[in-house]
This record gives sequence, C-alpha cells and structure tokens, in this order.
Amino acid sequence: MAKHRILFSKDGTARFISHLDLMRTIQRAFLRAGISIWHTEGFHPHPYTAIPLPLPLFFSSECEILEFGLEGGATMETLPDALNAALPDGIRVHTCYEDGLAFRHLTFVRYQISMEFEEPLAQAAGKALSELLSRESHVITKRSKKAKSGQTELDIIPQIHCVESLVAQDDRLELQVLLRAQNPGLNPELLVNAFRAEYPDLSSFFTRYHRSAILDESLQPYR
Repeated sequence: MAKHRILFSKDGTARFISHLDLMRTIQRAFLRAGISIWHTEGFHPHPYTAIPLPLPLFFSSECEILEFGLEGGATMETLPDALNAALPDGIRVHTCYEDGLAFRHLTFVRYQISMEFEEPLAQAAGKALSELLSRESHVITKRSKKAKSGQTELDIIPQIHCVESLVAQDDRLELQVLLRAQNPGLNPELLVNAFRAEYPDLSSFFTRYHRSAILDESLQPYR
C-alpha cells in the first residue's frame, strides 16, 4: 500500500469534535467525496486512517496530519478541494502528499497558550510561571491507563524543550512553548494545571491551546 498524508487544520466549532469523532468525520468525508482509500483486510474491513499525534479535545491546530492510502477518485492535487467540500466548518485540508517520516520521528510540538484573568494579573502570573519553568524539576501526578493505580508521576521540566516567548499584558498572558511530543510527551494542559496548583491565586478563568507546529528531532517541520 502506498501511503499518503494530508495536512489539515482544526479550529472554530471543530474544536469540540473528539479524536474518535474526527476520524469518523474524515472517513465519511472520503466516502461523500467519492475518494477511494485503502481498507484493512479480513472479515470486517475498515478504512485505514491514522493520526500520529491525536489533538486533545477543545484544542485548535493548524498542523494536523492524517495518513491513509489513496486508491482512486482523486489525485494528490485535486484531493484537498474535493475533501474540503465534504468536511464540516473548522476542518480544512491544506495539502496532500505521498510518504513521509515514520511516526517515531515526531519529536516536538509548538503550542500557543493564551491565559485570560478576571483582573490585571498577567504580569504577576508571568513572573510566577517563569519561576516554575526555571526549576530543575517539578513532578506532577497524572492519570495513566498503564499504571495499576491509575496514576503515574511525571517530571514536566525535562519535557519542556524551551519557552520561545512569554508576553504579559493586563489580563492576558500569551505563552509560546516547545514541548516534547512523545515517549513521554507533555500535554500543555498539564503544564497549566501544575501552575494553577502551585499558584492558585494566579489561576486564569479561561485558557486556550493552539498547536502551531509539529517538528522532527532536528526542529524541522514534521511531514
């Protein structure tokens, strides 16, 4: 099977679509667009589609990748427009290409985190967050399906490759950070939750997460 990939974005109301529903939505879009893709073999064949790094619910992104096998009904050039016509608002395919790096080479993820406060606390929150991120270690407890107790400990500091920018103004704090993607990876929501637990008086009332880039081990765009 020749493997193909699409690069797509997920924003707006599509942020409320879960990962499993997203997979179903895209599979049905292929069907509605008349695009034939490879199916698994056996008694219960199903369309092969794979996303290397599932996007958490409520997150937006401009760099999602889905892998599949194109068999007919479109070319790599015509597929984006054909698929976009069958997809709901908020999900848009930007390009289609063949092959790509193995999933194991997906190493870093760039996130933009926007924290909003009910009062002009952004300056104080920015200083506190910088202090937390400058520590040599900060261990948190997170849920784990593999652990018998249902929980495991994770030191979040080694999972933060770098803080690229931190801008605080009045009631808004904007953070751009590069995190490890897998083995283990760090969900930016865990980083914000660690900050809230450490500085409860500086907790934001609303936080938005946007995935702006996925990178390989050389910090080049992962494709």
